[in-house]
Amino acid sequence: MISEFCVKNSESGIAGILKKIVRQKIDLKDSWFCFEHTGVYGLLLAYCLDQNDVCYSVVPALEIMKSLGITRGKNDKVDARRIAEYACMRSNKLKPSKFPSETLLRLKQLLTYRNQQVKIGVQLKNSLASHKIVIEPLRNNLIIEDIKAQISTNKKKIKVVEKEILTTIKSDQSVYNNYCLATSIIGIGPIITFYVIAYTSNFTSFDDARKFNCYVGIAPFGKKSGTSIDVKPKVSHLANRKIKALLYNGANSAAQYDIEIRSYYNRKISEGKDHQQIMNAIACKLVARLFAVMRVLNKLCQI
Repeated sequence: MISEFCVKNSESGIAGILKKIVRQKIDLKDSWFCFEHTGVYGLLLAYCLDQNDVCYSVVPALEIMKSLGITRGKNDKVDARRIAEYACMRSNKLKPSKFPSETLLRLKQLLTYRNQQVKIGVQLKNSLASHKIVIEPLRNNLIIEDIKAQISTNKKKIKVVEKEILTTIKSDQSVYNNYCLATSIIGIGPIITFYVIAYTSNFTSFDDARKFNCYVGIAPFGKKSGTSIDVKPKVSHLANRKIKALLYNGANSAAQYDIEIRSYYNRKISEGKDHQQIMNAIACKLVARLFAVMRVLNKLCQI
C-alpha cells in the first residue's frame, strides 16, 4: 500500500512524517527512507533522520530514472511514486547512507562557492576579451578598467576560499593525513585532493579505484555481442565532469614531471596511440596510486 501526502521541507514537516509512521504502529528503527541526491535540499532530511537513528539511502536521480525503463510525465507526485517503486524493487540491494561529518559538509560548501567564483572569473575574462576587440575610437576604457578590477577581486576571493578549505581540512586529523598523502603523488595537487576527499567522504564511500573511475567517468567500457558488435572500450558520458577535468589536468602534469609516467606517455605516442586516450589512461593510473596509498595507510592504522 502506498500512502501519499505532502509536507514542507522543514524540521517540523519532517517531524510530521516520522509521527505519521509512529501512528501507524511502525517502529522508526524498522523504517528505511529512500530519496534522491539533491545536494543541500536533501541535507535537512538526512540530518533529521540521522538524529532520530532512522536508516536512509540517498540515491542519484539518474540511477532511479534508468532503473524504471521508459517513463512519461514528471511532477513531484509522480517522482515520489517512482522513488517508492525503486526502493521496493531494490530493497535487498539498497545500502544505508551515512550523514557526512561537519568537516566534509563544510568542505563541500566551500568547494561549491569556489566553483561559482571560478565560473564568474571565466565570464569576466571573456567579457574583457570581447571589450578589447572593439576598435580604438569606440573602446570604453572605463568598462575595461572596471572589469580588470573585478577580475582582481575575484582572484582574491578564490584564494581566500582555498585558504579556508585548507584550514577546514587541517581541523580534522584523519582528513588532513589523507590530504598530505594524496598531494605527495605527482599529478595530484591540492585542488584535485579537495574534490576527491569531499566526494569520496574522505575515501570511505568507494571501495577501490575502479569504482571511483566509473563515477568520475574515466573507466573505459567496451561493447561486445556475438560476432556483429565489437566496439573498442570507451568512457561513459555519465560522469562527475568537474573531477574528470581536474584529473585530466593532473594527468598532463604527471606526464611532464613524473619520470615513469612520462616514459609511459612517450612509449604510447610512439605506438601511435591517441593523446586523449593516453591522458585518460594516465588519469586512471593516478587514481590507482591514490587508492593504493590510502589502502596502505588503512592497514598501518589497523596494526
